[in-house]
Amino acid sequence: MKMTSSTETISGTEKIAEIKELYKKFIGRKILFILFSLILIFIIAGVAATLGSYPITVIEVYSIIGHGLFQSVETTEEIVVWNLRLPRILMGILAGIGLAIAGTMMQGILRNPLASPFTLGIASGAGFGAALAILLGAGIIAGETGKYLIIGNAFVFSLIPTFVILGLTRYKRATPETMILAGIAMLYIFNAATTLLMYFSEAEAVKAAYFWMVGSLGKASWDAILPVSIVLAGCVPLLMWKSWDVNVMGAGDETAKSLGVNVERTRIAILVIASLMSAGIICFTGTIGFIGLVAPHMCRMVIGGDNRFLIPASGFFGAALLLGADTIARTIIAPVILPVGVITAFMGGPVFLYLRMRKRREYW
Repeated sequence: MKMTSSTETISGTEKIAEIKELYKKFIGRKILFILFSLILIFIIAGVAATLGSYPITVIEVYSIIGHGLFQSVETTEEIVVWNLRLPRILMGILAGIGLAIAGTMMQGILRNPLASPFTLGIASGAGFGAALAILLGAGIIAGETGKYLIIGNAFVFSLIPTFVILGLTRYKRATPETMILAGIAMLYIFNAATTLLMYFSEAEAVKAAYFWMVGSLGKASWDAILPVSIVLAGCVPLLMWKSWDVNVMGAGDETAKSLGVNVERTRIAILVIASLMSAGIICFTGTIGFIGLVAPHMCRMVIGGDNRFLIPASGFFGAALLLGADTIARTIIAPVILPVGVITAFMGGPVFLYLRMRKRREYW
């Protein structure tokens, strides 16, 4: 009996050691994917900075960036890189990170593969606000003029769907079904209102409004980089802090409650933070779609659904996707620059359909 007990103890210890080893390998794969996405960003950014009507090599680009960190830009090459290309590249990285992370958390709390800033009506609300400013010159905040009128309108109206969803959850429980259906309702309402505005407006104004609605990084500037960076710096750590709660919620609301998670409060808090982050990005870039929808799915297929790793992985991979899409938009029919939202839709639609058809397991 003693020998049998000893043998069982050794066998159990070996199994535990084997499980630990497998877990370390799985964690290593997640970290490796995050590093791969980060390296991919640097590669695409280096290539993107060389492309354009003014040819500059990759070595020259990094030399100019290093020089510009310590001295003022003077030559034509330095002005092109620092004032034209670098702000666009940085905005693409920041927007990709923010939209992908927002989509990741929305899908996590709602346990719905279609949840994203676009399907919850945030993007359509911003589109209506921008169209209102462009087509009618009307602003929600008095005293705004020019581009700030459009940015202010887009930001305020992008938050309206969130407040409507929160209002509905006070009368009904904050269930995933209630929130996603309310978001889709707001999506159609704002799209209809925007279409009505465009129907009665002049052709040139409609063209400007439509260009903003499909999303573009063409108006990126250093002035816009700072507020977007502040929004990400304030929101991403809060979402990372809630990542374990979202992991638990993935097992179901009842299970999460039994483990001490306040499901309704957590769901509402994450929705507000993710919506605020999306609004802070969309009001500068327009309604860029599919990044918040496709990037989380692609990352889940590689590293699984652990949000502690999925949040940074989706952010970096989303940045690489958006940066790559914008590089294609700038060069595919140069010198004409396409709105990046068109490219992300062309890329995202087939990719998302392919992922859904070959997906072998669910993550919510």
